[in-house]
Amino acid sequence: MELETLFVIGMFLTFGALLMTGFPVAWVLGGTAVIWTVVGVIAVENFGANLWFDYSSSMGLVPERIWKVVNSETLVALPMFIFMGIMLDQSGVAERLMNSMVKLFGAVRGGYAVTVIVIGVLLAATTGIIGASVVLLGMLSLPVMMENKYDKGFAVGTACATGTLGILIPPSIMLVLMADRLAVPEASVGDLFMGAFFPGLMLGAMYVTYAMVRPLLQPHMAPVPEGTEKVTWSIVWEVAKAVVPTAALILGVLGSIFAGIATPTEASGVGALGALILALMAGRLNMKVLNSSMQQTTRTAAFIFAIFLGATAFSVVLRGLGGDQVIEDALLGLPFGPYGIVLSILFGVFLLGFFLDWVEITLIILPLVAPVVQQLGFDLVWFTILFAMCLQTSFLTPPVGFALFYIKGVAPPEINVTDIYRGVIPFIIIQLVGLAIVFVVPEIATWLPSVAYD
Repeated sequence: MELETLFVIGMFLTFGALLMTGFPVAWVLGGTAVIWTVVGVIAVENFGANLWFDYSSSMGLVPERIWKVVNSETLVALPMFIFMGIMLDQSGVAERLMNSMVKLFGAVRGGYAVTVIVIGVLLAATTGIIGASVVLLGMLSLPVMMENKYDKGFAVGTACATGTLGILIPPSIMLVLMADRLAVPEASVGDLFMGAFFPGLMLGAMYVTYAMVRPLLQPHMAPVPEGTEKVTWSIVWEVAKAVVPTAALILGVLGSIFAGIATPTEASGVGALGALILALMAGRLNMKVLNSSMQQTTRTAAFIFAIFLGATAFSVVLRGLGGDQVIEDALLGLPFGPYGIVLSILFGVFLLGFFLDWVEITLIILPLVAPVVQQLGFDLVWFTILFAMCLQTSFLTPPVGFALFYIKGVAPPEINVTDIYRGVIPFIIIQLVGLAIVFVVPEIATWLPSVAYD
């Protein structure tokens, strides 16, 4: 085995071992980079290792790379979209949607689950903050579904899985990070937003289908509530009043991007302003709410940027050790053909999602495998959307499935961990089926970006 391969394997093993110590991920990434810089320099200077590696070509480049990160116009959109999502949580949009849509769908078997999914899709199109969406949907829907004798696993699985749609449906902070990491014109933020639009809606439609079909096959999963109101025009009007402001915000943000009127960074400012206006219209905007929202935005953005800086140091050192070439040779050497290589990458990402957060996988793995996929002749938008859909499952797969922890924190006492795991399994299967559909029919992800630039 070549020295470069041993070093790359050693670097990843060091990262995994340090991660188990419980230290923050940003420190682990940066610390691993420092350790292997020392190892690399010693190997070159004292043992004559034939590596394109020294301090100046590795850690010496980190300040320059960090400046590029904090100076990136693309990443300006990140705190703006985070603020938009947090402010929308404060505006009471979800509560109004829940109260009105329950009257519309409540009389249908599985109607409460359908209501949660529809609201989740609307929230996903206005915020990419998974934790906030999962917690909010859980708090609003689980007590109502438990009161109406819904199966515990079905209820908690619906709320938990629906909350993860925000990581895929634009504007998604994950897609912003992916576009910045790829840094190629053919996979800009706008391209990825357009590419994820139909796959995200398709997953939402598949969730709705499941929520309606399973109770028909197993009526005990979602009994028809007693004493529900008959749907009238006044109820429809109430739903419309709750949906229109949210729909207007979605149109303002995504519509301006898709129409080419604004860049994603500019549209993020529109979204932040729109969220402020909705909070003001709802009578929820005051200094306490504004201060809380800004503090949450700062903490979330700082957390992501800290990992970003650690991952920058990690990737620079990995490249200095020949990691790019080692991974490229390993992938191209697989005896599966081009499509088999892509499937192997996605399977690896799926497994990594059991143990790593999506941020680390996006920042470390995506830049390493994307050039190989591009070299094989595949559309980079299509592959990135597949990568994103695969990462979505990481929120639901134990032991590091963060959505599982979020939902447990707000679930009623009668819902235990077994109910949560049992409830999310069907949705993980649905996500993988959706991934397979986009893999077989790439046009679902590539059609909208291609039309936009024709």
